[in-house]
Amino acid sequence: MSRAGTSALTLSEEIRQRFDEFSRSQKDVGQYIVDHLDEAAFQTAEELARRASTSSSTVVRFAQALGFEGFPELQAAARDEYRRGRESSNGGAPELTTQPLFPIDQTDFEASLAADHTNLEDTARKVDRDEVAASVELISRAERILLCGTDQMAFFASYLRHLLMLLDLRCEVVASPSQEGLARLGRIDENTLVIGFSAGRPHPLVVRAMKLARHRKADTIAIADATLSEVAKLADQRLYYSSNGPAYVRSHTALLSLIQSLAYAVYALDESAYADRIKAFRLK
Repeated sequence: MSRAGTSALTLSEEIRQRFDEFSRSQKDVGQYIVDHLDEAAFQTAEELARRASTSSSTVVRFAQALGFEGFPELQAAARDEYRRGRESSNGGAPELTTQPLFPIDQTDFEASLAADHTNLEDTARKVDRDEVAASVELISRAERILLCGTDQMAFFASYLRHLLMLLDLRCEVVASPSQEGLARLGRIDENTLVIGFSAGRPHPLVVRAMKLARHRKADTIAIADATLSEVAKLADQRLYYSSNGPAYVRSHTALLSLIQSLAYAVYALDESAYADRIKAFRLK
């Protein structure tokens, strides 16, 4: 390695500090490494590229942009940071072993379930309690809530809208740059709460909504699977979820759990106020 003057920084810290210097594809790699350090420490360059939705050559160029000779040197730094983090969290004690969910020779089905279990645990560990409390407060007192998510994220935006409307909160969804969707963006003002959904590289429409909200002094919440996502950087509050998985699409198990937990936390602020509405819904 020839990274002069950076020895005091961990790999994650250096990626965060230099994030704006990287190309668009390199940012995808950097985001993935920061949020999935344990995987970057032990995966091949090809597997890391697949998980970050890019090419193995981009992974190598990213390593070189950080001053490493190649990917093996970057991976050594990732392993060092990962091991130091585990030792710190365990107080230097040996890690306790638990019975695995599935046998070593797990099937593809079991591998997918195991990944979802890991995503839930990772999300629970990384989501910030203060960010959650602030988000719940913003949602509970918002005059109007605009949820913006495209493609697969449109479903989750609509589902959160459904959960919040059960609590009699005024919500709208923008899922595409249609005339109706753009009209809803045009009505963003300081009394609007904008919630942006992002998986991987954010859709330009969601970025546009968050920028417009900031310009018009509206409150914003980002729900994203990358802590360095542009949507997250534009938001007042950021709720992270892990979406890693072996399948050909991202895992949304942790996202669904996060959404349901968020809605329940809003409900729990004043259960008596919502009790009649929820009772009526359950009787349908």
